[in-house]
Amino acid sequence: MVTTTDLSATSMVDLFRIEAEAQTQTLTSGLLALERDPRAANQLEALMRAAHSLKGAARIVGLQAAVNVAHAMEDCFVAAQNGELVLNQGQTDLLLGGVDLISRIAHTPETQIGTWDGSSEIEVFLGKLAASIAGREIAETPRPAPAAETPSTEPGADADRVLRVTADHLDRLLGLAGESLVESRWLDPFARSLLRLKRMQRDAGKSVEALRDALAGVPLHDHAQSCLAALEQKTAECRQFLAARLAELEMFDRRSGNLSHRLYDEALALRMRPFGDSAHNFPRLIRDVSRSLGKEVRLEIVGEQTQVDRDILEKLEAPLSHLLRNALDHGLEFPEERVSAGKPREGTVWLEARHSAGMLLITVRDDGRGIDIESVRRAVVAKNLTNVETAAKLSDAELLEFLFLPGFTMNESVTEISGRGVGLDVVQVTMKKLRGTLRTSSELGRGTAIQLQLPLTLSVLRALVVEIAGEPYGIPLAAITRTLKLGKDKIEALQGRQHFTLEDQRIGLVAAHQIFDKNATSLASEMPVVVVGERGGRYGLVVDRFLGERELVVQPLDSRLGKIKDISAGALTDDGTPLLIIDIEDVIRSVEKLSAAGRLDNVQRSSGDASNARRRKRVLVVDDSLTVRELERKLLEARGYEVEIAVDGMDGWNALRTGEHDLVITDVDMPRLDGIELVSLIRKDPNLKSKPVMIVSYKDREEDRARGLEAGADYYLTKGSFHDETLISSVADLIGEP
Repeated sequence: MVTTTDLSATSMVDLFRIEAEAQTQTLTSGLLALERDPRAANQLEALMRAAHSLKGAARIVGLQAAVNVAHAMEDCFVAAQNGELVLNQGQTDLLLGGVDLISRIAHTPETQIGTWDGSSEIEVFLGKLAASIAGREIAETPRPAPAAETPSTEPGADADRVLRVTADHLDRLLGLAGESLVESRWLDPFARSLLRLKRMQRDAGKSVEALRDALAGVPLHDHAQSCLAALEQKTAECRQFLAARLAELEMFDRRSGNLSHRLYDEALALRMRPFGDSAHNFPRLIRDVSRSLGKEVRLEIVGEQTQVDRDILEKLEAPLSHLLRNALDHGLEFPEERVSAGKPREGTVWLEARHSAGMLLITVRDDGRGIDIESVRRAVVAKNLTNVETAAKLSDAELLEFLFLPGFTMNESVTEISGRGVGLDVVQVTMKKLRGTLRTSSELGRGTAIQLQLPLTLSVLRALVVEIAGEPYGIPLAAITRTLKLGKDKIEALQGRQHFTLEDQRIGLVAAHQIFDKNATSLASEMPVVVVGERGGRYGLVVDRFLGERELVVQPLDSRLGKIKDISAGALTDDGTPLLIIDIEDVIRSVEKLSAAGRLDNVQRSSGDASNARRRKRVLVVDDSLTVRELERKLLEARGYEVEIAVDGMDGWNALRTGEHDLVITDVDMPRLDGIELVSLIRKDPNLKSKPVMIVSYKDREEDRARGLEAGADYYLTKGSFHDETLISSVADLIGEP
């Protein structure tokens, strides 16, 4: 059964606009297909029906101008169906012009739409179309509407069920689904707290049993005996009840998390549209531009059903139009040149969309003359963008990046199509806004390909989460050039400003604390640095810690706050902690302002400051048991140690290589990498081999203890026997007080 959308609140003119949008697409694609095969009966039938439907819809809303245009086009298609004429290129041009007229009429403001009646532009179109068809007038022949144009309502009809909703509704739905996903994760820490309660209750039961044993030889009166028995019974009942409720909670947690993920995925899918929705105008663009240039070109679109985020799709039309125009004007040769070069007379441009590795890849490729790299090198020098020596060292990929600079062009003259150097610049700007990147490749004589790499959706952001002054911040991965640990000995000073060298380029060094007005903290011997910006304007942003790569559900900030300096949006981490997403372009502007004013602080603090701000001892706890991890973390933090946790051996190994820790406490039996293997890796690493390691395991056999110590552990404790003070005193023995 086909669902019926409630459009009762939609005006008749708006309804006509909705239908005109769909039918003009059908007319455009049909005419372009018919141009290649003028006698294609299926295309003529589809064109006739589209024009007939438009005529009927325009008559209902009283748009006589649109009725006249659609009627003339319909008669033309009927004549072609009857074999009375074969549409030539000139008539196709006129009919495409009629499509444009109908589209303009439909998108005219409702208060002005009546002015199209009797328009001279309509009369000119009708006169030209009539004159072009063998010099005769085409009389109207009344015909019943084809049965095929009435949508079928039978249960077996092949029809998509369509519901029109506003973009705001979808955005709110996705926002709520994202909040639901985050809220579902709150159950996990709550379940961990109940596990601790279960442990405490077990200890209380043991205390009751110990009391019973202690009173075994003491004569008790009947009331005391009954009270003790009741206490034991109630303790056992509470333990059983809590265990049952905890099992139910864990099951609900899994179901809730699964449901929230499915809800979010479905809400996200609502924002997605086929790439073909944006690409339907490009065949007409290719046809018109190639004819104006005197070239013969065919466009092949691959991946029309590839799903793309609605917001991305809407912003792609302009940059893709620029790339296609650029391919036609600069890339493809004239027919005679192609024939003399041994190529087909007709050039080909490919437009492809596909998903790969969690990204949307859109490629514009042609089989034209390609880009002369040496010409680009000479142009870069001629425009004083670099000197001859530097230009000679630039790779092909680096030279091709210059094509996207504002005002850069290889054309010596300005035409209607190109020559002003603004087309590719528009593409670059749009890609930055969409958090995407560009890759260009070219082979002389074979063609050029430009690939756009974009996120699948703007509602989810892949980001590096960093810590600045104890608070988490997200940096979009697309904005990051490099991350590294920078030793203090690598920092140089030039004219009072700090920098370091990366790939033969000086990178200015900036403390994130200063940008975000935070109190500076003492720095470790190796500083976490995030390199952002582009060639010639790159900066190294010094942060406190790398917290790892995350996929963040973007939460727009309240519009009443206005534009917040250096911040683009907000997000929530897996545990519900809010964080801010950094606006890298804004940060670079802030850095340049501070630099111009001479107010950039040094990232290194003096030795006196560092000694005054003593760093707490930092412990890495590696255990796949949630309960054990949390117990050890709470014990250590209660004594003043700073604790980082890892969920298995591999996670712990990655944390060790990117962070700074004074001690490692690890379990033995863990997935991916067990504790013995982790200890062995630590002892083999020249930078980590002296780091103290403690094993805490349920295995208490002598051979297990010997195996752990032989691997290089400094301490071996058993989880079943150690008490709070045992763990703490062992940690203090190894690394001292916090």
